[in-house]
Amino acid sequence: MTPRRRISRAAWLGVCALAVTGAGLTGCGSEDPDAGTNGLGKLTPDKIHAKATTAAEAAETVRLHGTVDAGGSKYTLDMRLKADGGTGSVAAEGTTFGLLRVGEQLFLKADAEFWSHDDGDAKAADKLAGKYVKVPQSDPVYKKFSGFTDKDVLLDGLLTLHGTVKTDGRHEQAGVRTIRITGDDGAGGSLDVSLEGKPYPLRLVRAGSAGTIGFSDWNKDFALEPPAKEDTLDYGRQLPSS
Repeated sequence: MTPRRRISRAAWLGVCALAVTGAGLTGCGSEDPDAGTNGLGKLTPDKIHAKATTAAEAAETVRLHGTVDAGGSKYTLDMRLKADGGTGSVAAEGTTFGLLRVGEQLFLKADAEFWSHDDGDAKAADKLAGKYVKVPQSDPVYKKFSGFTDKDVLLDGLLTLHGTVKTDGRHEQAGVRTIRITGDDGAGGSLDVSLEGKPYPLRLVRAGSAGTIGFSDWNKDFALEPPAKEDTLDYGRQLPSS
């Protein structure tokens, strides 16, 4: 009888091994929802938030795409950011313009309609159209738009959740498993954090439904260089209002 018991036990262990690897039957134990993840789901909501913020701050680069409501305006962003600048596009109030910052140099690229205004000079607008216009640091435009090219400024503002932070289940973003945390049950914003690899933020819904932002291309490098001289226009003084 002893050999039969040994064979039976070995067979049972084999079935359990198949279940664990997902290659066969289940039922030898409850499925671990954290299997194959970075373990973030086992942490408290506050620790999840802290780890996501730390990972984002440590990343060399990121791409942000989505909408942000700020200052009474709605902006649609598609920006690639790194420590010393960023590049991409911003759309607001029916117009789209490009932003490029390399170090302290900020350039704005838009069409003639963007630069024109009721009492403006059409010739000046045509001259600026399609060019990378260098924005003087003393110009109000510099302060208003340079923040869209600043990785630290944007992440610091966007990754804040207001109120008590709680978990809100497991989800998926672009094929990546995530865990969602919310502030005040969603009224203070929600953040989906990757359960695979490093705990990077992948999707944010801002407090008060003030926009939704996707995060991608973490640590994927990109070229960031000043535009060619022939494509650049240094206005040399405060830019015309637009």
